[in-house]
Amino acid sequence: MFRFKTPQRIYKLGNIQIGGQPGELPTVLVGSIFYQGHKILKNSQKGIFDKDAAETLIKNQEALSDATGNPAVLDVVISSVGAIEKELDFISAVTDSPFLFDAWPPSVRIKGLEYLEQTGLNDRAIYNSISPATKEDELKALKESKVKSAILLTYNFKDPWVKGLMPVLRGNGRKLGLLSVAAKTGIDKPLVDTCVTSVPSIGISARAIRCVKAEFGVPSGCGAANATTRWKAPKKRWGEDVYKACEASSQTLTIAMCADFLMYGPIESSPWIFPASAAVDAIVATAAHELGTRTRTEEHPLSKLFPEISKKTHTQTG
Repeated sequence: MFRFKTPQRIYKLGNIQIGGQPGELPTVLVGSIFYQGHKILKNSQKGIFDKDAAETLIKNQEALSDATGNPAVLDVVISSVGAIEKELDFISAVTDSPFLFDAWPPSVRIKGLEYLEQTGLNDRAIYNSISPATKEDELKALKESKVKSAILLTYNFKDPWVKGLMPVLRGNGRKLGLLSVAAKTGIDKPLVDTCVTSVPSIGISARAIRCVKAEFGVPSGCGAANATTRWKAPKKRWGEDVYKACEASSQTLTIAMCADFLMYGPIESSPWIFPASAAVDAIVATAAHELGTRTRTEEHPLSKLFPEISKKTHTQTG
């Protein structure tokens, strides 16, 4: 296991905490709702959806969060200006947790930022995302919205290895890095997404997570689901149960490599992602104990899943 020499930042985002040394805090798990093709959507352009089904999915994710100790966050995917008000109003009424504001195209994100400011939801929103492709008009709207947290999506299609991803954050003599860009927009709680493009690339992203935390000390993670949801071979060859096992193991590898958050994809995957993530969190916390790291909450998965082991360690609260 790991303990970084660089001081690790811990953010308070609404009712959750994120960041720190490996083993201190449980991994934040982010499930997507209203995504393209989501069965509960009846009309994505008008923001019409099955409210009962949506609430059931959200409450099921929260129940799993309570059972495992892993904080639950929603990735709210908005596909049109017409859906902004209906989907955000629903989310704000059903849950009090922070959420990712995830919209496409950029014109929808800009319009959504105005609504976040009008409704006061900017305090709960995590902007998804600032990337090398983000334009000045969007950055201006983000600054005016007063949103304080954002995903920084690091990708470098010319050099997708770790050595190509890190300069995207640092910047170079010609271009500002994403950390500086975010700071200029008023973002003081950046969350770094190390960009997954395929199942094997999860290894690159996991290593990049370690490098980000080692150099900058900011919370980091990735959207491993961007790869696993497109990985059809296990299901075709061995069936649904094997696919779920492959998905859970592939995604939770990033937790063993120090991820602070995991965007696990469709919220329907929560029944197998939460228990698997909690088990890995408990393993990491136990190993990190010998390095001097203590869990910072009594709701940590180590305490939830393995109370007899947790009693043998000294839980540090704060």
